[in-house]
Amino acid sequence: MSIGDPIVKLSNVHKSFVLSKEVTAYVLHDIDLTINEGELVAIIGPSGSGKSTLMNIIGCLDTPTSGDYRFRGHMVGTMTDDELADLRSTDISFVFQSFHLLQTKDVYDNVLLPLRYQRNFAGDMHEYVADALKKADLEEKFWHSKTNVLSGGQRQRVAIARAIVARPKLLLADEPTGNLDSKTGRNVLDALRHLNKEQGTTVVIVTHDQSITDKVDRVITISDGGIVK
Repeated sequence: MSIGDPIVKLSNVHKSFVLSKEVTAYVLHDIDLTINEGELVAIIGPSGSGKSTLMNIIGCLDTPTSGDYRFRGHMVGTMTDDELADLRSTDISFVFQSFHLLQTKDVYDNVLLPLRYQRNFAGDMHEYVADALKKADLEEKFWHSKTNVLSGGQRQRVAIARAIVARPKLLLADEPTGNLDSKTGRNVLDALRHLNKEQGTTVVIVTHDQSITDKVDRVITISDGGIVK
């Protein structure tokens, strides 16, 4: 997959949280970061380094205290709530360590859910769901099983399928191998790498796992709220 134009561009981004009148927590500082379309990137740092806050800003779940964020050239800070909601439902998706699957629903319905939330979806939902499950490499015999009977690796593949069903431009994976054994973790990373190389999805993996560094195109290290040069 060839590398394209910037999809994520952060300029002089800072993030702080006011905890009380006397206490402010400064989480991110002086963040300048560009991620190009088609890249497979890992953001690595220890617990408390600010990597989750950075992921939330990139995924438009949070906003910087100061600085600029452009997504595919568009200034995120000027978007309305509706525009941000549309962006998160079409162009940006997440895979979380804890899966966040609905255990009362089967695999198919879990993957279908993001399409139901899209206000302007005009495609064939069955085609999109089937395509996502195949790309996530989940065997068809499990498509109508309840998620609570699946293995950890299978549930992670369902989470990947749900994240890519709307065919997003950017996939953010938060500790995608954190709850998995090493073999299953490698399989999940292979699935993410396949999406990136064969489908062109830009993938950002946020993790503390240093072993991931040889699986990605580029490593961004964050420590104490800043990017280590």
